[in-house]
Amino acid sequence: MNNPADTTPPRRAIDIVNASLKRRYARERRFRWLGATAVTLGMVFVVLLFADIILKGYTAFQQTYIQLPIELAAATIDPDGTRDPATLARADYMKLIREALREQFPEVRDRRDRRRLNSMISVGAPDLLRERVMADPALIGTTQELWILADDDIDMLVKGYIDRNAPESDRRVSDQMIGWINRLEAEGRVAKRFNTIFFTHGTSREPELAGIAGALMGSFYTLALTFLLSFPIGVGAALYLEEFAPKNRWTDLIEVNVNNLAAVPSIVFGLLGLAVFIGFFGVPRSTPLVAALVMTLMTLPTIIIASRVALKSVPPSIREAALGVGASPLQTQFHHVLPLALPGILTGSIIGMARALGETAPLLMIGMIAFIVDIPKGFTDAATVLPVQIFLWADSPERGFVERTSAAIIVLLAFLFVMNLAAVLLRRRFERRW
Repeated sequence: MNNPADTTPPRRAIDIVNASLKRRYARERRFRWLGATAVTLGMVFVVLLFADIILKGYTAFQQTYIQLPIELAAATIDPDGTRDPATLARADYMKLIREALREQFPEVRDRRDRRRLNSMISVGAPDLLRERVMADPALIGTTQELWILADDDIDMLVKGYIDRNAPESDRRVSDQMIGWINRLEAEGRVAKRFNTIFFTHGTSREPELAGIAGALMGSFYTLALTFLLSFPIGVGAALYLEEFAPKNRWTDLIEVNVNNLAAVPSIVFGLLGLAVFIGFFGVPRSTPLVAALVMTLMTLPTIIIASRVALKSVPPSIREAALGVGASPLQTQFHHVLPLALPGILTGSIIGMARALGETAPLLMIGMIAFIVDIPKGFTDAATVLPVQIFLWADSPERGFVERTSAAIIVLLAFLFVMNLAAVLLRRRFERRW
């Protein structure tokens, strides 16, 4: 029996629905706000990361040089006058640079002060001067105003990384050397020029002589061989699994393992390469060949999965039409299905190559961490790659390597950006909507 005191009319169903709609709309607005906040925070962190890398690394694309009037005396360079390349290579070019410095600062007579004065010049400056003279022997016997590479401490001073007003005990450059640099700057003999060494030389223990040419060539050889091995194998495996393989327990097991391999930590592939390719087959360590074999194993799952998805996207009517006009199953796949799926396959392959370009852990296991000065000339020469070079430089205590580490990261990010942009453009250019 109803309570006679309860005169509240029963709520209609529409009122209950309207009340719940307000709560649902409020939850939806909160979810959208949280999603937008998450995206914004992610973008802010990415921008801050890129800004920090660029601000630390852009100065590495310039290097400090000191202009000196150097007398390329024939008595020192080529006393016999034969212009023999072997004789020119053995000449004491550091002596010529030191004599030019002494002429600029004739008041410096103390032996310790002379050592400090000479230390403003890079230890690699004589080699650079030798290369220039050997390239143009006509310079011998003349006096040339040449830009000589400065030491990394002077480079850091000119770039502002060393505070000139700080106490002398807190910096690596003495007050006396700062005075000499100030005098050279007032005479217009100190300048920052484009750092070609960074792109043309291999690594070095001296920051001002360190470059990424060796690592770039090592990465190029590794990626080229990785693509040549992984692309045909990956596409062939995907084509067989998707179009020809019978559906049974074995193919199901293979598919599960391919998917699992795509999630395996990359260092596991490095251990596999160390044990199998180097330990069992005897492939030389620290070479693009063994690196490409390891990278092929790592990128194959990505290429196979992407290729299978691309093949699935081709409508069955294409296959039926080709078979209907008399094409064999193999002709149907290679002449009709595969060309239509190729944009998606290339996109997945480029993404796999981009992942291989940025990998470090598996390459450390196979010896690519070795200190390689020479630029590799082939697939079997000792080499390193750009991510490993960044890892090595990041562990160096010199301030000059900090900016070179960031500059190498900028170059690596540029390559990754170009590769991913190429994948997007290929997909948009050749993608077909069915």
